[in-house]
Amino acid sequence: MRHLISIADLSREEILELLRTAEKLKENRKRGIFDEKLKNKTLAMLFELPSTRTRISFEVAMLELGGNALYLNWYDLQLGRGEPIKDTARVLSRYVHGIMIRAKKHETVEELAKFASIPVINGLSNIEHPCQVLADLLTIYEYKGLNARIVWLGDGNNVCNSLILLSAILGFEMVVSCPKGYEPSLLSRALQLGGKIVLERDPKKAVENADVLYTDVWVSMGQEAEKESRLKAFRGYEISRELLDHAKKDAIVMHCMPVHRGEEITDDVIESDNSVIYDQAENRLHMQKAVLLKLLS
Repeated sequence: MRHLISIADLSREEILELLRTAEKLKENRKRGIFDEKLKNKTLAMLFELPSTRTRISFEVAMLELGGNALYLNWYDLQLGRGEPIKDTARVLSRYVHGIMIRAKKHETVEELAKFASIPVINGLSNIEHPCQVLADLLTIYEYKGLNARIVWLGDGNNVCNSLILLSAILGFEMVVSCPKGYEPSLLSRALQLGGKIVLERDPKKAVENADVLYTDVWVSMGQEAEKESRLKAFRGYEISRELLDHAKKDAIVMHCMPVHRGEEITDDVIESDNSVIYDQAENRLHMQKAVLLKLLS
């Protein structure tokens, strides 16, 4: 029985296997081909935080694989009244075949996996977002192959953490451009894994020869009190047309959404031919399917 708590839970070979599976599933869906390999399987989707893409992609993925998905709002359950996570983990393990959790703290995901006797998937925590970057890999592969130069701009958050770990495992070059004090917390771990990761404070220098420009919101859920200081700190890291002109002409722009237009990215860049954010969002569905097949079938 396997969990997906961190992207580092997967080997290079397993990541490439998921990539091939997701690519095939995407093509099959276009052709109207569906394989109900998860028939009579149920996924519990446990949400401590709200979601659009994570919820819908997992729910549709289970449906199209022949299974069922249960949306469980944290505050509608006894968890919201203080029931220990270990009790919920043990009970859910008797009812369903897998759990996807979107949690405020990474420790919550780890504790759930510790006491569950079924696979647990990290749908987002404050430290990592492995499902997001697996889908991102599919998008990057479709447009740029596996030798792309990727530049992350802005906050070194949970998505950035998973992306630098992914880059270390797969061996591709990555540049992180962020203000001092906002570096990804898993940078040292990624470097220990052999990551070729460069920190560049100047965003214009960072994007030189970039194949991929990637950003995320500057104020994530739970950081609203820091909004003023964050917006001030990240000034100059916005992906604008001016900044994009310093990258390769055919560079793609990625954002895991939701987007705060006019903050971390301008509206004209989102709507430009360089933007692939909606393909990126779609690929959540196909990669979610690949992950579910690997863990539940």
